[in-house]
Amino acid sequence: MENAEKIPSDAAENVEPIVAIDPASMTSEQFEELKVRAAKADESWERLLRTTADFDNFKKRAARERTEAVQFANAALIQKLLPVLDSFEMALAAAQNAKDAQSSSLQAGIVMVQSQLKNALAEAGAEEIDAAGKPFDPTQHEAVSQQETADVPEGQVIQQIRKGYKLRERLLRPASVIVAKKPAQAK
Repeated sequence: MENAEKIPSDAAENVEPIVAIDPASMTSEQFEELKVRAAKADESWERLLRTTADFDNFKKRAARERTEAVQFANAALIQKLLPVLDSFEMALAAAQNAKDAQSSSLQAGIVMVQSQLKNALAEAGAEEIDAAGKPFDPTQHEAVSQQETADVPEGQVIQQIRKGYKLRERLLRPASVIVAKKPAQAK
C-alpha cells in the first residue's frame, strides 16, 4: 500500500490550504470550519484509498483475463475441428467393416490422418473425456437416453455415443452417453 500514501497531483488541486491558527485565539466559527476541513480531508483520503484498491483489482483482473484469453484462444477452432475428427472415426469404422485389399490401405490412410489430427489437438491442449463405465456426471456428460439394466449400477454410463472434449479444464463438448437405470418391477 505504499502507493496509497502518495496523493495524485489532481487531487491536491481540490484541497484548500491550511492556515496556521493559534489555538488560544481560535473562535468557535474557526473551530467549526477546521472540523469541516478535517472531515473533507478524511473523506478524500478514504476515497483515494478505495480508488487505489479498485485500480489494483482492475490490474489483477485484466492480467487474469489476458492469461485466459491466451490459454483458450484456440477453443473456437478446436470446436470446429471436433466434427472432422468424428467423421474420421466413422470413416475408420466403415473401412474396418469392408474386408478387401483396397479397404486395408484406405483404413491405414484414415488412421494416419486421424492420428495426426488427434496429435495436433492434443498439442493445442484438447483432451478426450472418457465416459464409458463411469458414473454419469452432468458437468461432462450429456445423457441422450436411459436403458434399463441390472448388470450395472443405476446412474452409470453404459455406452458412449459421441466423445466429449475439454480444452485444459474447460469443457468444449460434453460426451453423449446412454445411462443405466433400474429395471421396472413386474406387477
